[in-house]
Amino acid sequence: MAYSADNMKRMNVGDESMYIYKSSDAIATVAASGYFNSAYAELKKGDAIIVIDSSTPTIDICVVSSTTGATTVTVVNGS
Repeated sequence: MAYSADNMKRMNVGDESMYIYKSSDAIATVAASGYFNSAYAELKKGDAIIVIDSSTPTIDICVVSSTTGATTVTVVNGS
């Protein structure tokens, strides 16, 4: 499954933003470089994404580590 904007919800927390993202994709897939490329205009370095895996009931926290090249988004799995 690919990134779906419908599954991403934003919550403001000070200067950074926090997002909740629910997907049946494994965390290894979600944390791979480029998974969130479609959201490059919204995400910035330091934003946190709480990732809920709906297939295997787990939660991971990822932090946006780079939004270089105007369209490439990378995250670090911080759980």
